[in-house]
Amino acid sequence: MGIGATDFSKNSGRSELQLAAEAVSAALRDAGLTPSDVDGLVSFTMDTNAEIAVARELGIPELTFFSRVHYGGGAACATVQQAAMAVETGAAKVVVCYRAFNERSGHRFGQVQTAAAANIDNSWSYPMGLGTPAAMVAMFARRYMHEYGATSEDFGRIAVIDRKHAATNPHAWFHNRPITLDDHQASRWIAEPLRLLDCCQETDGGVALVVTSADRARDLPQKPAHVKAATQGSGPDQFTMTSYYRDDLTRLPEMGVVARGLWERSGIGPSDVDVAVLYDHFTPFVLVQLEELGFCGRGEAKDFVASGALELDGDLPLNPHGGQLGEAYLHGMNGIAEGVRQVRGTAVNQVADVEHVLVTAGTGVPTSGLVLGAS
Repeated sequence: MGIGATDFSKNSGRSELQLAAEAVSAALRDAGLTPSDVDGLVSFTMDTNAEIAVARELGIPELTFFSRVHYGGGAACATVQQAAMAVETGAAKVVVCYRAFNERSGHRFGQVQTAAAANIDNSWSYPMGLGTPAAMVAMFARRYMHEYGATSEDFGRIAVIDRKHAATNPHAWFHNRPITLDDHQASRWIAEPLRLLDCCQETDGGVALVVTSADRARDLPQKPAHVKAATQGSGPDQFTMTSYYRDDLTRLPEMGVVARGLWERSGIGPSDVDVAVLYDHFTPFVLVQLEELGFCGRGEAKDFVASGALELDGDLPLNPHGGQLGEAYLHGMNGIAEGVRQVRGTAVNQVADVEHVLVTAGTGVPTSGLVLGAS
């Protein structure tokens, strides 16, 4: 798998199409391939860069496969799933997954979207003030705190770990800028109980991933990262960001669907995971993912995190690149790239003896996940 990215900034000064072209070009160079080798492209339905436009800009001559995946950040790992299925079935030989946007200088996803209020589901929550992702997750987090005794400090430990790892990553926006738990507690409220440092940043940039067959990958310059398993998941009474229709508001059952699929298809379990790259748009959802994925029991994530298990030398190193809280918010695609680096052994914050990396996509929406392996 080839990987490529632009710089991560708050004002790219380039069009989103230029960012996409730059990221795809970088990924192809990394893979030792050229645009003429590509015959498939996959992206997000939210991406503004049409497959034919990307192909035209790069000089990709023909496409035999092109696809898009719904649900924002929940699409990230599913793009690789689509690409792998295309390669496996012969629909294409070399597929590039990409995501590029000016999310800070252009369209900001965290703002109130007035048009969304017309949606029948949103009409039950927007009038109550739940008009932003942060507000929706805050309601979920408050119930989780009530049920399991979690505190703001428990959420803050996720932010501290991510920023610690980002501080030693030269490509991260928050390079050389770690935070303490006191810093987290002093940051302003966004929507109680979420503070500013519980919320991911906004980023301009692009990331691309090249997927091809294992046979072909053996002849390419980089050590291959094998897709051991990939799956999507949607749970009962699914909504976006969180669901107010479920009996239990403190779970993310769509991630449970993903977990069961990944463990069954990869033949491994939680104890076999060497690195976890978990989607961290909001810190409370990282705790719940740990529970849904089987790394700890229901309500036990706060103690699991406090034990130091997520440190680089812990039992389950978390987001060695800094995650979306520390490196960049690229709808989880930069997390997949970090998973590839960890398998290759080329990451800035490299974990020793990595055989299996778990990567998850956006939570609270229909989501997806990957297990990447060294062989």
